[in-house]
Amino acid sequence: MQLKEICVLGGSGFVGSAVVAKLDAVGYNVKVLTRRREAAKHLIILPNVQVVECDVLDYQALNQALRGMDAAINLIGILHQNRRNSFNTMHHQLPTQLAKICADLGIKRLIHMSSLGASRNAPSQYLQSKSAGEAALATFQDKLNTTIFKPSIIFGRCDSFINLFATLIKIMPVIMLAKPNAKFQPIWVEDVAGCFVSCLENSDSYSMTYELAGPNVYTFRTLVQTIMNTLDIQRPIIGLSDRLSYAQAFIMEILPGKLMSRDNVKSMEVDSVSAAPFPAIFGITPTALEAIIPEYLTDLTPRGAYNRFRSSAARH
Repeated sequence: MQLKEICVLGGSGFVGSAVVAKLDAVGYNVKVLTRRREAAKHLIILPNVQVVECDVLDYQALNQALRGMDAAINLIGILHQNRRNSFNTMHHQLPTQLAKICADLGIKRLIHMSSLGASRNAPSQYLQSKSAGEAALATFQDKLNTTIFKPSIIFGRCDSFINLFATLIKIMPVIMLAKPNAKFQPIWVEDVAGCFVSCLENSDSYSMTYELAGPNVYTFRTLVQTIMNTLDIQRPIIGLSDRLSYAQAFIMEILPGKLMSRDNVKSMEVDSVSAAPFPAIFGITPTALEAIIPEYLTDLTPRGAYNRFRSSAARH
C-alpha cells in the first residue's frame, strides 16, 4: 500500500523540521504534532503540512491525532529531564504508547529515532532510556513495520551543539572542556532527514536498526578546535579530569539554561561512533562537518555575502 498521510512527532524541532521539509518536498501530506503551534510556524507555510497542537503524552489526544494516518515518525527526544518530562517518560513510555496506538489503529509503518551508544548497560539514564524505547518497539514487531535510527550528534544550521560551542568560543577567554577525549562522529541533519524519507516506503528497511554517523571521528577537544578554526578564533582549551568534569556539570545543572548535566557527562563515557559503514540502502554519502559549518557559523558563502549585503542595504 502506498503511504500518503504521515504523522510526525517532534516535527517542529531541529531534526524534525528537516524531515518534514523533505517529506513535503516529495509530496507526502504531513501532520506535525506540537504542544505549541507557534513553535512550528516555519512549517505552516509548507503546502502539504498541517500543524496540530497535541499533548503527545495524553493517550486519547495522541490516539485522535493519529487516526487516518498511514505512518508515524517519532523524533521526540530530550537531553535534560525535569518533573514533567523525564527520560523514561519521553524515550520509553511515549514510544511504547505510540506503538500501541499505531497497532490498534492499523498504522503499520513506524520510524523511530534513538541514539548511537544506547544500551541497557550504558552509564547514563539518557542512553538507558533510549535503549528501553528500542526494546519496547521490538515487542510490536509482529504488528508493525518498524525502523530505528541511531545517530551520533547531529549538526546543521540550527543545531544546539556546534552553535553552543561557537557562542562559548566567542565570549569565553578559555574553554574548560569536560571529557576532552570523548569521541563523536557528527552527521549532517540533511543526511539524517534523507535517510528517514528514503526508508519510509522501502520494505528492506522494515525491522532494521541503522547507525548514522558522518565520515570523520573527532575527540571532543578536536571538535571544539575545528569550530575555533572555522571561526578563526583561538582560545586555550583546558581538558578537565573526570572529577572536575562532573563538578562543572553539577554547577551547570543549577544555572539558568542548564547547558550540561552530570548525566550528559556520563553519556560521553560511551564514544558516539559507529563501527559500521554508512547504510548503503539509502544511497547517501554522508557530508563532512567542515563542508557545512562555515555556512552557518561564519556565512563565508555567496549566500552569506548576499545576506550581509541585503542587511547592510536595509540599514541605509
